Amino acid sequence: MNKRVFLIVLDSFGIGGMPDAEKFGDEGSNTLLSISKSSKFNTPNLEKLGLFNIDEVDCCKKSDNPLSSYARIREASNGKDTTIGHWEIMGVESEKALPVYPNGFPDEVIEKYKKLTSKNVLCNLPYSGTEVINDYGEEHIKTGDLIVYTSADSVFQVAASEDIVPVEKLYEYCQIARDMLTGEHAVGRVIARPFIGNKKGEFKRTTNRHDYSLKPPKKTVLDYLKSAGKDVIGVGKIYDIFDGEGITEKIKTNGNANGMEVTLKLADRDFDGLAFINLVDFDMIYGHRNNVDGYANAMSEFDAQLSQLLPKLRKDDMLIITADHGCDPATPSTDHSRECVPLIIYGHNIKGNNNLGTITSFAHIGATVADYLGVDAKSDADSILKDILK
Repeated sequence: MNKRVFLIVLDSFGIGGMPDAEKFGDEGSNTLLSISKSSKFNTPNLEKLGLFNIDEVDCCKKSDNPLSSYARIREASNGKDTTIGHWEIMGVESEKALPVYPNGFPDEVIEKYKKLTSKNVLCNLPYSGTEVINDYGEEHIKTGDLIVYTSADSVFQVAASEDIVPVEKLYEYCQIARDMLTGEHAVGRVIARPFIGNKKGEFKRTTNRHDYSLKPPKKTVLDYLKSAGKDVIGVGKIYDIFDGEGITEKIKTNGNANGMEVTLKLADRDFDGLAFINLVDFDMIYGHRNNVDGYANAMSEFDAQLSQLLPKLRKDDMLIITADHGCDPATPSTDHSRECVPLIIYGHNIKGNNNLGTITSFAHIGATVADYLGVDAKSDADSILKDILK
């Protein structure tokens, strides 16, 4: 019988600072604690699975008999960004952090980009994606200059009106940036950010975003699964994060709810391998915008859809719920936070009420997925399958 693994990444769902959080400016960050204080937070299914039984999680009611194997898991890599977090989940730890640009990109980078694209550049600062088009959109429409900006993450973002720069042309400009940004300036992602609207206050980003990711430095568990003939289904931005490496099927989504709708459909489908799902709204819409109630409500909505997924799981299915970093919406910062993340593993063959304590690398996840699917894969951390199987 086919074995299926559903790996859901709740993008930015941290559960408390790592021991080195102070080094990253994140001492005191705790995404879960912050959103649990909101009246919008209601997660009975995560409670039953054992989220609040995880070591050092001191909010909400603990389950008397949690249904899952669960742990508090630390990132081994030197970073707190989406790209490195996902690489590590799939077995590749990164000693070197990806470059970030708190003061914008150096003049030599921008001048080279202008020369290669024959376009002038606006902004070149860390910025909110919605605010940058509001502040620079009218000038962009008037001049045709590209809006280039970054964030706390390792990203080079290019925004343009779809009426001024056709989407395919914007993609071309972003590919130029991706090819250009190598060596010390090898950012994790170049992101195309098209928008519509004609004046300040009316600009809106469209769903035509496209990410151009840095390829992983070596083979990930996804590559080993694909080579073994397994299905590797990337849902949401998974395909973009890995630049398509190791993915056999890409399913684009337009938000958390749609991502879970796709997951529910996949649960009704026969496949043999991994469905790897990223739910980005927690980070993009709520964490980065310091929206505590919005984050809490989004987690409650996920929990409600989780109640639909659990009964669909078959005898040989494994469900893994985790995250890639934190993004505490209650702190003054709008940046990612260096936090531990939850690891919840559930299935008919998986031990319940099984506290695995603290695990010291996300890479255990990918190794465990490969082990469960019977694939020999190299990972920077070992499988924990023997600790969770009944």
